[in-house]
Order: sequence, then structure tokens, then C-alpha cells
Amino acid sequence: MRYKAFLLSGTIILLGLITLFVRGGLNMGVDFAGGTLIQAKFNQQTNPDQIRNALQGIISHAFVQQIGSSSDNEYLIRTDAIHEELGSLSNRIEDELSKSYGPGQQVLRVEMVGPKVGHDLRQKALYSIFYALLLIAIYISGRFEFKWTASLIMGGVLIVGIYLLQALGLNAVYLIGGALTVTLVLCWVLKLPYALGALLSLVHDILITIGIFALFNKEFSLEVFAALLTLSGYSLNDTIIVYDRIRENRNKDKKIKFSDMINGAINQTLSRTVLTSMTVFFVILCLFLLGGSVIHDFSFAMLIGVVTGSYSSVFVASPILIAYEDLKKKKPQPASKRTAAVKAKAKN
Repeated sequence: MRYKAFLLSGTIILLGLITLFVRGGLNMGVDFAGGTLIQAKFNQQTNPDQIRNALQGIISHAFVQQIGSSSDNEYLIRTDAIHEELGSLSNRIEDELSKSYGPGQQVLRVEMVGPKVGHDLRQKALYSIFYALLLIAIYISGRFEFKWTASLIMGGVLIVGIYLLQALGLNAVYLIGGALTVTLVLCWVLKLPYALGALLSLVHDILITIGIFALFNKEFSLEVFAALLTLSGYSLNDTIIVYDRIRENRNKDKKIKFSDMINGAINQTLSRTVLTSMTVFFVILCLFLLGGSVIHDFSFAMLIGVVTGSYSSVFVASPILIAYEDLKKKKPQPASKRTAAVKAKAKN
């Protein structure tokens, strides 16, 4: 089933990337984009256009989005403008809403983030994801392939390289994207297939989650970023369990076909993976449905990640080991090894 899984994953990732390109990026929250965010609760039915008209004397070019169920009558109002006095702004908004809707309208929260802070948060978020993936690659290489020296050298070179390029003022998006690509190439060159599979499965999970957020035009905030890091650890947990069983089975019988051995290892751990994932999924589903608007996007990201994390451990991380072995077999052997193989075959 691995080819069908690769096709499905590639289609979803490509669709998400196309959506990101068409929309010019993610719908960044105030945490990353900067500006002012207001959450207001109304005691009657309304719509975004009416809210914009009611607040046009205070806020211009506001983005208004309904959150929660339609009966909650709660809206997020976001603007690029920076308002220094949050307390007075809250009172002014309530006064303006009362003029249009009558008394009883509530401003639940007001948040303000400057553009410099938002830029710094975006940079730090990218770096933290990369360093998390790099440390995971180092751990997997040492844990399953006993190549601590090679993995530590790779990590050290990449960290030093990032700091040097950062000092030159290179854009963080291109810097981290290039560094991640180099990390994957080094895993291949240094013959670290387990680290390569784990990294690609984590990148797969992150890209799918971000792509679905882009498809639904959901706000990408610090809470969602925290969910991405949480999901990286959760997905890796499943991957390590499958990898550990693969290593055990390989040590038991080295004559069995590699793909059959991996298929057996996946089946042996599948029940545990499904049971664990389903219990986590139901808990997060309750948070998504009943947790309220504050953690709605966080729980939505967790729902996507739990499904893709379990899926990638079975259909992405493990099949990559098979693809690596197949490509290694097709690689031309040195003349001395070919001669030795021919002699051994003739002798038999």
C-alpha cells in the first residue's frame, strides 16, 4: 500500500502548498502578524459587515470572523492598527457597539502585538521547529543506528552554518528551508535511513497540518504552533515504537525479505498504535467540540496531527526504509565487490 499512501500524501501536501501560494501565505494571527485583536460577544444576531459599520469610527480595515457556534454570537475583530491603551480601547468599543446594538454587548478580550514582536516570534518559531527536527535526527541516528559521532558532527555543522548565515541577514524562511534540505541530504549521504524516515514523516505531518489550515483559512497563532511541536513529539513516539520492532525482527531473522519483515513489524504494533491514537483522538475531539473558542484552533491542529502522526508512522516512515534499501541495491557496486560476488556465485 505504500505507493498509494505516497500518492495520497503528495496530493494533500501539493494541494496545501498551492493554496498557500494562491492566498499569499497563512492567515497569521496577531501573535505573528502584529496588530490588535478584539473578541466580542453580542446579545443578538449580527454579521461581519454590521460590526465593521458599527466600529468604523474606531477601527478601519477590520477583519471580522465568527467563532464558535452561530448561537454564541461571538466574533473576532482583527486590525493591523496598534492601540496603546487597551483598557480605554475596550471601553470605547463597548460604547460604540451599544450605540448600534443597544446595551449588553461585551468585549471579552483585547490583545495587541507590535510588528517587531510579531516578526521576532515568526523567526523564533521557524528556528525552534528546525532545531527540534535536528535533535530528533541526532537521537534516532544514535538510538537505532549507533552512529552518534556522524549525527553529532552533522548537527554541529548545521548549527554553526545557521548562525553564520543568520549573521549575514538571510531570510529565516529560506535559511531554515535550505538547512532542512541539507539535513535530509546528509542523512542520505551518511547512511542514516532511520533518521531520514523519521524526519520525512515529521515534515510530512507538519506540511499536511499547515496545508489544511491554509485550505480552511484558519488563523495560525502561537497556540497552533505549540500544537505543531506537540504533534512532532507524538508522531515520533509512534515511529520509534515501529522502528524498534523493525530492529528486533531484523536481528532475529536476517534471511527474511526486508519489505516482508517491515510489514510484519507494522502489523505487530498496529493494534497498539490504533488504540493509543483513538483514545487521544476522542479526548481532543471533546476539547474541539466543548472547549470553547480559546482553544478551538489548537484542538483542531491536534486532531489533524494525531491522525497524520499515526498514519505517517505506518505509511511514510517505515516505507521510506524500504525505498532506501531498494535504491541502495540498485547502486552500482565497485569492481572488486562485483568480482567477489561472481566468484562466490560460481563456487556455489
